[in-house]
Amino acid sequence: MTDTIYAPATAPGVSAVAVIRISGPGADAALAALCGTLPAPRKTGLRRLRDADGAVLDEALVIRFEDGASFTGEASAEIQCHGGRAVVSAIQSALSAQGLRLAEPGEFTRRAMEAGRMDLSEVEGLADLVASETDAQRRQALAQMGGGLTRDVETWRRDLIRARALVEAVIDFADEEVPEDVGPEVQGLVSGVIGSLETALKGARAAERVRDGFEVALIGPPNAGKSTLLNALAGREAAITSEIAGTTRDVIEVAMDIDGLAVTVLDTAGLRDTADPVEAIGVDRARKRAEAADIRVLLDPWGDADRGLLRDGDVILRSRADETGATGPDALSARTGQGVSALLDRIGAELQTRVAGASALTRARHVEAVRAAHTHLEKAVGALSRGEDALDIAAEDLRAATHRLEALIGRVDAERVLDDIFSTFCLGK
Repeated sequence: MTDTIYAPATAPGVSAVAVIRISGPGADAALAALCGTLPAPRKTGLRRLRDADGAVLDEALVIRFEDGASFTGEASAEIQCHGGRAVVSAIQSALSAQGLRLAEPGEFTRRAMEAGRMDLSEVEGLADLVASETDAQRRQALAQMGGGLTRDVETWRRDLIRARALVEAVIDFADEEVPEDVGPEVQGLVSGVIGSLETALKGARAAERVRDGFEVALIGPPNAGKSTLLNALAGREAAITSEIAGTTRDVIEVAMDIDGLAVTVLDTAGLRDTADPVEAIGVDRARKRAEAADIRVLLDPWGDADRGLLRDGDVILRSRADETGATGPDALSARTGQGVSALLDRIGAELQTRVAGASALTRARHVEAVRAAHTHLEKAVGALSRGEDALDIAAEDLRAATHRLEALIGRVDAERVLDDIFSTFCLGK
């Protein structure tokens, strides 16, 4: 028999209100033992909570959900009590005394998935929503939690099942009444899925960057004003600034929200040849981080900086404009603030362009599965081109591609990723 579980659904600490969730076959009995009469399902009731000895624990709002009509799919209840630590602890102790156990991290959501209320990709979307820090992350997580990836998978799966059925009809019923030539329809279905998978893969990096955050590297020669600019962007003294060349030896990171996107700005060591072994390590790290970053901002106060690391979408600025007298849209002075807002606008606009084509593939697991499915479909196309002698091979590759796509939403192979996902949840989720 399934255990009845409970857990606080709000963060620990002093607060006006705390929420304690209960789920399982004994939810109604546990709630009745605390408050006596139960409110009607989905109706909030004010009740005085008591322990087994009749001592008053708190006065709280309670609400219950019937089996099959809750988040977990089980009989469930919520207690909205006062948020003092002693109150929450006393109520939890009373629930434990009834034989309920404290839920494991993510157990409520896991039960929802096992009851068919959510699939694996929707669970991942919920995990991302709980962890979201920017508006873009919130919107992306809501789209996935709302079944965005699931709908894509169902479309791909439907077309592949139809293609496989046609191929197997030719194999198994060659002498029966089947379409004389199913090749064009099969080729059309498979080619359509391949094209859709390729589009999704192209947008995967942008989707992953929305979830994990972009990196913007400040690069340039020593004393170009990189650390001063980092401090101006951060609004605090995040980096040591000095007129001594080589002051910055390691990469300094500052997390920001730029135009609703999570961005880490990197202050790097000045790029130059140096005999100092410690500074040389810093320069090498700077080059590697700059190469891996999404955008590089080159500060070039004197117009002679090395442009070898630059790519499309990068930014070149004439920094230290308050000293050099540089003017125009590319002039920047981190000390006076000249051009700083314009730089943030340019970075935000560039990143928004990149995320415009983001797909529903937000995790490395998604990309791996779609790439594997794509490989199988390319093999299937090759087998189909060889005629009836290779139809068995084509059918097997269509089956394998469908299997890999089904893994995206947890229809197969879900257990291997569930523990990792649910370990990120709090107890009451």
